[in-house]
Amino acid sequence: MTVTLEVRDNVGTIRLDRPPMNALDVAVQDRLRELADEAGRRDDVRAVILYGGEKVFAAGADIKEMQAMDHTAMVVRSRALQESFTAVARIPKPVVAAVTGYALGGGCELALCADFRIAGDTAKLGQPEILLGLIPGAGGTQRLARLVGPSRAKDLIFTGRQVKAEEALAIGLVDRVVPAAEVYEQAHAWAARLARGPALALRAAKESVDAGLETDIDTGLTIERNWFAGLFATEDRERGMRSFVEEGPGKATFL
Repeated sequence: MTVTLEVRDNVGTIRLDRPPMNALDVAVQDRLRELADEAGRRDDVRAVILYGGEKVFAAGADIKEMQAMDHTAMVVRSRALQESFTAVARIPKPVVAAVTGYALGGGCELALCADFRIAGDTAKLGQPEILLGLIPGAGGTQRLARLVGPSRAKDLIFTGRQVKAEEALAIGLVDRVVPAAEVYEQAHAWAARLARGPALALRAAKESVDAGLETDIDTGLTIERNWFAGLFATEDRERGMRSFVEEGPGKATFL
């Protein structure tokens, strides 16, 4: 398999495994969508890691495969490409990208689908599609601009340049930089911590933030209000408040 889902301690790792560079061909894209849907459904998966292995996250699309496609073929394929990445972005659970080595083109776009990005100190990220006479097609023009702002996104997209981990951290493209050998360990620790939290409240928080960013403030507040009130019907809310009153903050155990 070019992409697998492994579960440990309620953390599901979606692992890219297409040596040498984890090129994102059609088969990988389709498998990503399948496993994103599976991770979202499974009760034993409460947080997710996106990981490409110790040497590389994903160096981009399979250029040889794309070169053989004409306009008609890409009109059809581009929707499936975007839907695969959107499936990852919409996993209703916390998702962290563990970025080692190169995360370029589609690899960078995949990392953008996560809620949090931990990069190794030797990682390099970028959107080099312009160097092929193209633009990002798996969400890069949209998610990157929303994450780092339009000017910085245009800099990366217009030039196609790669940024090292420290610059990626400075502009908000990644959230933490750690020694390369510790990337997966740190990502798993982050995910495992959230996997012990209240699953429905985490889903509500994620959907409120993501949906709110796509609309006006009043609609966003309505989304937040509806989720906030709805959580009062959950057992996790009862557990959390009871624990706070009886034991103090931060000691609740959630199912």
